[in-house]
Amino acid sequence: MSELPDDSLVERVGNGEQQALLHLYDRYASRVYTLALRILGDSMSAEEITQDVFVKLWSRAGSYLAERGPLAPWLLTIARNTALDRLRLEHRRPAIADDTEPDETWKEIPDQRSTSEEARWRSLHFAVQALPREQRQVIELAYYQGLSHSQIAEHLGWPVGTVKTRLRMGMEQLRQHWLHDENGSEKS
Repeated sequence: MSELPDDSLVERVGNGEQQALLHLYDRYASRVYTLALRILGDSMSAEEITQDVFVKLWSRAGSYLAERGPLAPWLLTIARNTALDRLRLEHRRPAIADDTEPDETWKEIPDQRSTSEEARWRSLHFAVQALPREQRQVIELAYYQGLSHSQIAEHLGWPVGTVKTRLRMGMEQLRQHWLHDENGSEKS
């Protein structure tokens, strides 16, 4: 069953097959956990969010539509929203990453068997870290902290147009990086 594609496994989860859920958990739990850890900064809370995401998958498998996109981004969106909801409930925001300190998040990822897809997700992390500081800041504030364009502008003291431009430029660089890795060829 582990060789089945995601959409087939999700369909089986929707039919109540626990084994299918376990296979999806094995595939995606480390990514969900890593994102939750990055947002929340606490391993116990990240573990809780990871469990919540897969409980939501179990109860809402029918709401996943494969024609709208792959399962991984869908799960990561649920993880991100759940983690941000937790922060809002607790009336706190995650600490803004300090550019002078190395990102410790990747050291806390559970040791999983390495696959090319896992390596690709890690390479995306490093691609974000390689962005110019201004682009990385707006991406982190928007994605990890859930701030709007106007909130980012206020936080950084920049015009909203500048925030939007830097966000767009950063996302374009990440898209090019992702397509480069996906195609295995040089960027054009």
